[in-house]
Amino acid sequence: MNIDIGIPEDKRKVIAKGLSRLLADSYTLYLKTHNYHWNVTGPQFRTLHLMFEEQYTELAQAVDIVAERIRSLGEPAPGSYAQFAELSSVKEETGLPSAEDMVKDLVIGHETVAKTARSVFPSAEEGNDEATLDLLTQRIQLHEKTAWMLRSLLEK
Repeated sequence: MNIDIGIPEDKRKVIAKGLSRLLADSYTLYLKTHNYHWNVTGPQFRTLHLMFEEQYTELAQAVDIVAERIRSLGEPAPGSYAQFAELSSVKEETGLPSAEDMVKDLVIGHETVAKTARSVFPSAEEGNDEATLDLLTQRIQLHEKTAWMLRSLLEK
């Protein structure tokens, strides 16, 4: 069936492409945060272990919301490691950084996801896609707040 939600097909495709980048960034950050949750050590172990768990749990829910928005726009959501690696601006971590470096890396990751979400705004505005604009606003707020909280851990 044709999709008739008030957003022309060409606009839906552009918005979905931007959301696919957001999905890839979010999923890569989810994996990284879960990895750090499992592997953090040091004097801040308990604090960071629990904080990382809260963050990866939130990200797991977020990737579902973003993927479902892409599908609502009539486009397939990327869902493979290869697709995520190609689309993501968040750099994968294969080593085992110190706890402090994990926190620094996650700050960068959350700031990156916020910037990706912000970059989708113009196409969503152009398409009068209020649902995507709302989703983007929520994601930006969450990632900026999380980056601030993580940065606060680094203050001496």
